[in-house]
Amino acid sequence: MAEGGGWQPPRPCEAYRAEWELCSSAGHFLRHYYVHGERPACVQWRRDLDSCREWEERRSAEAQRSLRESEQARVQAARKHGLVWAPRQSPPADWHLPLPQDNDR
Repeated sequence: MAEGGGWQPPRPCEAYRAEWELCSSAGHFLRHYYVHGERPACVQWRRDLDSCREWEERRSAEAQRSLRESEQARVQAARKHGLVWAPRQSPPADWHLPLPQDNDR
């Protein structure tokens, strides 16, 4: 399975390294702690980086499986969150009228 088909990691190993470095940086820690009230979880990025390097060096089936599962989990997590705003099909009927605060003048 790992040897056949010319499988490649979903991202280059450099992308996993960059994500891990960003996640473990002091600035990211402070922003994440301020917004979420907890430390950022960077373990998965490090695990993905290690799996990607192992895949490049040994073509390990375990590394391939780990990367696939991790990327699938990221896709599922992104799909879980819907759109914040509902897209419009057309502009509002009164879009050209002055705003209410303009009427007070």
